[in-house]
Amino acid sequence: MATISLMVDIQEGSHGIDCAADCIRRGGVAVLPTETVYGLFGRTNDASAIAHIYALKGRPNNNPLIAHVLDQASAKTLAAEWPKSADAICDAFWPGPLTIVVPRHPSVLPQAVGGFNSIAIRSPQHPITRAVLAVVREPLSGPSANRSGNVSPTCVAHVKHDYKDVNEARNLIVLDGGPCETGLESTVIDLTGDYPAIVRAGSISHQALEGVLGTGIQNTTPVNQTASPGTRSRHYATCTPLELIEQVDLQTQLSTNAPVCVIGPAGLTIQHPHQYLEFPSTPKEAARVLYDLLRQADAMGSTRILMVCPPNTTPWQSINDRLARASTPHE
Repeated sequence: MATISLMVDIQEGSHGIDCAADCIRRGGVAVLPTETVYGLFGRTNDASAIAHIYALKGRPNNNPLIAHVLDQASAKTLAAEWPKSADAICDAFWPGPLTIVVPRHPSVLPQAVGGFNSIAIRSPQHPITRAVLAVVREPLSGPSANRSGNVSPTCVAHVKHDYKDVNEARNLIVLDGGPCETGLESTVIDLTGDYPAIVRAGSISHQALEGVLGTGIQNTTPVNQTASPGTRSRHYATCTPLELIEQVDLQTQLSTNAPVCVIGPAGLTIQHPHQYLEFPSTPKEAARVLYDLLRQADAMGSTRILMVCPPNTTPWQSINDRLARASTPHE
């Protein structure tokens, strides 16, 4: 069985940061915490590291990685063009959970961007990942640190679970930064078209972006893989089938003896043999714990997971996006 070299308590010293940075500089990969989810990182311009990331994660090679940078100056080295709109929103939201898509510089490896002519770039907020970036002094590309298509990890326990039986993960360095603060992947805005387009919802809202760029930002919901990660119709999925259901229909669904796990608001009465996980009533807290709840439900041995639909309102948009993709049947 593979083992994971877990670096703990790194806030008390630089040992873990130095170990991860040294591994990455030598062409390896490491799992680092961000404010959104844990990521699997290697140098953007290292073809071997990029190939290792795709293989370790089991990720389709047409699904691009996000390049992570310390600042706009570093981001601009990856871009063939840098629109004024990029400066404006990066000034407002970097470092933070916002990814921009711009034309990629010819020096960027095509395999790091899924073969697209654009590149997704973000400046993470988490101090541990920023410290590693500062030591390596190069952009680092990476996806979320789960196995491909599954629920993203928001704590070290999730990472250890996903890779415990993956031989290629033997001695994988993982830095423990605690539970992720945001809990959902970043908002992605594509700046390569005639109009800015949000292609993945996140904690930076349409309204917040309009406050910087003005009106004219498009909202899109891709179902096929685009130049942004996380845009396939099925993503963030549990192994147990997940179904979205209105609360009024819940009792009908529970009339079967086959055990199901219900994730829903406080106050539900769920009788044996079924199980129940409470979903927070505020979108910020719900986003923070969503992936952990999905993982808990997946481990309960139920035949199905029934997720009571959250409100269909703007503050819940990113959560509803993830749930819609997680509940899409296998093709």
